[in-house]
Amino acid sequence: MNLLLRLHRRYDQLSNEIVERETELRRQLAENETGQRLLTISGIGEMSASSLLAMAGDAHGFKYGRDFAASLGLVPRQHSTGGRVTLLGISKRGDRRNNALGVWVQALLRRRHTNIVACALANKMARMVWAILAKGGEYRADPRPA
Repeated sequence: MNLLLRLHRRYDQLSNEIVERETELRRQLAENETGQRLLTISGIGEMSASSLLAMAGDAHGFKYGRDFAASLGLVPRQHSTGGRVTLLGISKRGDRRNNALGVWVQALLRRRHTNIVACALANKMARMVWAILAKGGEYRADPRPA
């Protein structure tokens, strides 16, 4: 019984620490203009924006959006042996969207496997993040002609 009480206290301590860290990340993100611009992208929340800011560093270090996407690991995982390359599956799946990005995803789903679409969506979003970090501006779901 004593062991269970100690484990429960430790669980409570860790839970409180997580809440404190999340609160601090939210505060830092609220004070960061670039982080606020990342939040304009559909599907990117506070934790993702904080994580992307920490990982990206200076986005100008990446010449293209695809380089940034590759640095995040958004490249096909492969297994090669004897000159034969096999692309492996993708385990992450996105949510449904009804904006221009959602229409693009739905059209792609009609032509491609869901894992390929998930990877394509992740790459597209990574490139959007890179564009915002490297060039400034905010994401507009439905771009208007200039």
